[in-house]
Amino acid sequence: MMRLLLLAGTTEAREIAAALAGNPRIEVIVSLASGTRMARPLGVTTRIGGFGGSDGFTAYLAREGIDAVLDATHPFAVEMSHRTRDLCSKLGLPCAQVLRPGWTPGPGDRWTTLNDESEAAQHIPPGAQVFVATGRQTLERYIGMGDRMMICRQIDASSGPFPLPQGYFLPGRPPFTVAQEVALFRRLSIDWLIVKNAGGDASRTKLDAARQLNLPVAMIRRPSQPLGVQLETVADALGWVKGLQCPVSP
Repeated sequence: MMRLLLLAGTTEAREIAAALAGNPRIEVIVSLASGTRMARPLGVTTRIGGFGGSDGFTAYLAREGIDAVLDATHPFAVEMSHRTRDLCSKLGLPCAQVLRPGWTPGPGDRWTTLNDESEAAQHIPPGAQVFVATGRQTLERYIGMGDRMMICRQIDASSGPFPLPQGYFLPGRPPFTVAQEVALFRRLSIDWLIVKNAGGDASRTKLDAARQLNLPVAMIRRPSQPLGVQLETVADALGWVKGLQCPVSP
């Protein structure tokens, strides 16, 4: 039986786990970061938490007898992705990354591309009402945005103060429809939307809402991804796993 470590945290990871659950030829171990919210069980062995750096990760792979690693983490979790690629290469373990395509602007979109959060102040004018859809972990990177009202949506109520001079946390649990996002942006009098280019259908409704309302969007570009096997879809990932079980003869 092949032991597959699935680094999770995305919709694709959940779908891959569901597709492989019960396969008698594969034992899937899903690994979630400690801050990941898991709404329901994944149907396979699941661990939560870090590995303890490169040494801890290497020890884990050996101790658990992992035969292959499938990285289906968030496109912005690049530190983990680079480390995974490097370690698997050194250990000779098959490794692939599930990386869904990024969003691209279409007719009616008003996007400004940012390299990171610190560039937002160069484009968003003082006094603007800003809807921040990049997560609470990055709020302190918004240097120079103190005179804008920053509204950050998160699933759970905050346990601490808002880290910027002006703004607040807005509770909300996805998914959200385009109509819901349009109504919310109107109610909050939003002037700008800030988004990471995560790609995927689940969270693009806010972009469709911004297009309807003719709102400008500050789009944070993806960081550099590791070199190696990249798979765009769940079907591609399942095909890669199947290939490990039944390699094609030369």
